[in-house]
Amino acid sequence: QVQLVESGGGSVQPGGSLRLSCAASGIAFYNYDMDWYRQAPGKERELVATITTGGRANYADSVKGRFTISRDNARNTVYLQMNGLKPDDTAVYYCSTFIALRRTRAWGQGTLVTVSS
Repeated sequence: QVQLVESGGGSVQPGGSLRLSCAASGIAFYNYDMDWYRQAPGKERELVATITTGGRANYADSVKGRFTISRDNARNTVYLQMNGLKPDDTAVYYCSTFIALRRTRAWGQGTLVTVSS
């Protein structure tokens, strides 16, 4: 059974930083591209960042230059370092990966990030 467990959310002032973590189990982690999504109140879920099995990262335009995605295959964990946080970054952040064999996307439970003064 695939499990994705996020941690690291919280409340921060504008300009602050947070690091999110997502621990994966039930998959051969090194074989999977990993994604971070977010969903703000009243908005659709959006892709924030992706890291491939080879370590190549891609970002939404809204977070480029501020967020960094990374992975530690030895720890089966993917990270999202968020710097220069803005109120518009307030959302529930989800870790996710596509399970091709099951033709389904696995999701974590989400972690709330609130950016407010």
